[in-house]
Amino acid sequence: MIKIECFIPEDYVSQLRDALNGIGALTVDGCYDYCMAISKVKGSWRALEGASPYMGEIGEICEAEEMKVEFTCKKELCRVAVDIIKKVHPYEKPVINVIHLLNEY
Repeated sequence: MIKIECFIPEDYVSQLRDALNGIGALTVDGCYDYCMAISKVKGSWRALEGASPYMGEIGEICEAEEMKVEFTCKKELCRVAVDIIKKVHPYEKPVINVIHLLNEY
């Protein structure tokens, strides 16, 4: 099992949840689906020359409310789950963390 987490604008959470659930990434033990945690966070970044930011201006620090989305899924779904996040996500370079879990259940 792995844990995947990313930070995404709230308006994109439902679309991301549906897409991830469609590949089985949000299914737990075949008994539950749409299993993900969502937390409100405040992110900050500064776009540098050559960037094409979704929000903010080149050279200026930008802060915005985002949603931290996290879920566990089977390791074999990792690549396609990350690809779906990149496809749905509006940011030029979304932060996507993939964490290998030691607890196998």
